[in-house]
Amino acid sequence: MKKIIVLLFACVLASAASYAQQGPGGQSRTPEERAKMTVEWMTKELSLNADQATKVTGIQTDYFKAMEKMRSEGRPDREAFKKMNDERDEKLKGVLTEDQFKKYTEKQEEMRKNRGGRGPGGGGPGGRK
Repeated sequence: MKKIIVLLFACVLASAASYAQQGPGGQSRTPEERAKMTVEWMTKELSLNADQATKVTGIQTDYFKAMEKMRSEGRPDREAFKKMNDERDEKLKGVLTEDQFKKYTEKQEEMRKNRGGRGPGGGGPGGRK
């Protein structure tokens, strides 16, 4: 019985340590991983073709790298995040069709509302932003 309790306790500790390392909202993902997840979501939701997916991957990777750099340099500036979002969206507007971009902005707004105003962030699957 003691072995079962010790084993169970070890499993709980391992799970807690794993969760603590990941951080809230999966922040431990690399910019490339976050971009991949976002492009997968966008491909599904917006029916991106292969060329669009390649271009969007580059745009999203650059965006997430810049976001990570800003966060690592200290307290992120809300205006700077807004500027980054606007620049990313302008680039996406050049890759997506008008209908795709409209649907993209609608989904972004929907995710912002679902997030409950927790601040700026990048796009992603499952309504996380």
